[in-house]
Amino acid sequence: MNKLTILAAAATAVFGGQTMAQEAWTMTTTWPSSLELIETDKHFVDLANKLTKGDLSIEFFEGGSLVPAGEVFGAVESGTIQAGADWPGYWAGRDAAFSALATTPSLFNAVDYANWIQQWGGAEIYNEIYGNFGMVYLPYGITNNESGFRSNEPIRNLADLKGKRLRLSGLEQGKLLERLGGNQVSMAGGEIYQSLERGVIDGAEFSTPNVDWSGGFQQVTKYWATPGWHQSASVFGVMINKASWDALSDETREKLQIAADATMMWSLAFTEKRATEAYALFDEAVEINRYDDETLAKVQELANEVIVEVSCENPNSAKVYVSMLEYLADYAQWRDASAPFNLGRTPNGPDVQKIKDCM
Repeated sequence: MNKLTILAAAATAVFGGQTMAQEAWTMTTTWPSSLELIETDKHFVDLANKLTKGDLSIEFFEGGSLVPAGEVFGAVESGTIQAGADWPGYWAGRDAAFSALATTPSLFNAVDYANWIQQWGGAEIYNEIYGNFGMVYLPYGITNNESGFRSNEPIRNLADLKGKRLRLSGLEQGKLLERLGGNQVSMAGGEIYQSLERGVIDGAEFSTPNVDWSGGFQQVTKYWATPGWHQSASVFGVMINKASWDALSDETREKLQIAADATMMWSLAFTEKRATEAYALFDEAVEINRYDDETLAKVQELANEVIVEVSCENPNSAKVYVSMLEYLADYAQWRDASAPFNLGRTPNGPDVQKIKDCM
């Protein structure tokens, strides 16, 4: 079956009647099979198919096999396919708020995202933003902070960032790097290896250590700067065409939500285990440097400025960050009281009132 036939069948399932939409979905992802990020998507699909057996069948295709990664959003929005796995930050050009729904600079860790999504209103915000484009969104993957920059010259402090051309994903992240004297270079993950190998860029970040190892970056870099302050955690999930979602029974929709929640918990443990294994491999292959506390405090200060700036430029970004900062303030008393036996740190983030003042 060729690509056009698959897409035509998927479109028929959406528009041909409620019964067909309930029976079969086509789903793809932004990730190729060569990157471990796809494992979270596969886990969700496998679990969803088991839970919805007899009511819904999801046929999953790796990234690029149906549409290019950058076109997955549009394919789901138009109903050409029913579902597409993503990292929300890729769609910041559609709405800057997608950036914070994917990651934050020096703010949320993975547990913060899980808490916020599950109990502090985050899930509703995802669906509000994606809903503007005719989609329902189920977050089902979280990872802790990303690796950091990989380069062939050491980056040990902020001075080492000045003038560097660095592949960096994210709206806020680019603005923050600019404040630190570096230059953001945007490119797809599949282009990073050759760009590093050929010296087109001075360094790059991509994902967690295990994903970076699967990308082969240890073969073309000598140094690794940690921690990944640019993305203190990341969220992944599935975009679902609203008409396809509405055609499902309440019971089937509930089962998909259960699959998403279970996959989220699995994804954190899976990636932390794999990241631990990959860190040990990188430790043998490259020189690993860590920024000192004073440097990280300066990054936090500048990150706060960027968060306020982005919020004041976009009402939806402001809505996301206000909700996040109010969660942090609400959770801080108990988290700090239970330290060090708690769940991460309470970051010294921006003053939420500064954002409210520009809303």
